[in-house]
Amino acid sequence: MKVSVITICFNSETVIAKTIESVLNQTYTEIEYLIVDGASKDKTVEIAESYRGVLEAKGIEYKVISEPDEGIYDAMNKGIRNATGELVGIINSGDYYEPEMIETAVSEYEKEPFDIFYADINLIKENGTVIVKHSKMDKLPTSRHWNHPTMVVKRAYYEEIGTYKCEGIHDDFEFLLRARKKNAKIRIVSKVLANFLTGGASNAKTFKKCKQRCKDRFHAYRVNGYGIWSLFECVAIEVAKFILS
Repeated sequence: MKVSVITICFNSETVIAKTIESVLNQTYTEIEYLIVDGASKDKTVEIAESYRGVLEAKGIEYKVISEPDEGIYDAMNKGIRNATGELVGIINSGDYYEPEMIETAVSEYEKEPFDIFYADINLIKENGTVIVKHSKMDKLPTSRHWNHPTMVVKRAYYEEIGTYKCEGIHDDFEFLLRARKKNAKIRIVSKVLANFLTGGASNAKTFKKCKQRCKDRFHAYRVNGYGIWSLFECVAIEVAKFILS
C-alpha cells in the first residue's frame, strides 16, 4: 500500500532537513514524498533536492514542487491533489515523524480501514521542554486531544468530503469537525508518533493573534452546526496555549 506524505514549506532552510530525515528514516518505505514549497527565497529547495538520491535509493518516490501559493492550506491542498497514495499524511517543515509513524498507520488500516487516523505528539517548546499531547475521541469535539501532525487520511475521503477550505488558521480543525459531522471512521492510537515545534502561526502569543485564532476556530465550529458553547472552548484553548508556551 502506497502512502503519500506531504511537507509544506517556505524559507525553511534551517528546519527542513530534520523533517525530510524523519521521512527517510521511516520503518515503512512504500512512500510517495511530496515537498510543496511556496517559492522560497533561501536554500530550502536546494536542501530538499540534496536528499533526492538517498530517498530514491530507499525506494521512496520523491517530488519537489516550488511555486507561489496562497498560504498554508492552499499548499496542503496542492499536495493532496498531486498525491497518488491510498493514504495521505501531512508533516509540516520543522515538525518530524517518529520512525514507526507510517508503519503504525498502515498496520491500523490493514486491521480495519479508516477514514482518518491520528495519535499522540510531543510538543517541543523553544527551551527544549517536551510535553506529550495525548489523543482521544472527545464526546464534544475539541482540538485538545487531536493532533494534525499525526493525521493520516484516506485519499478517497478527501475526494468525498473535500479538502481544506482556506478560510483561516484552523482549517485543519474545520476539516476534522466536518468529518465528524459526516460520521467519519476515525482510528486513534495512544502512542507518540510525531513531534511538533511550538511557536508557529498557531501559537503566536500576541493578543491580536489570539483573538484571530479564536475567531477562526469559532467559525469552524459554527459552519459545522455547533452552538455558542464552542466559543468558550475556543477561549480555553488559547489560554492553555499561553500557559504551555
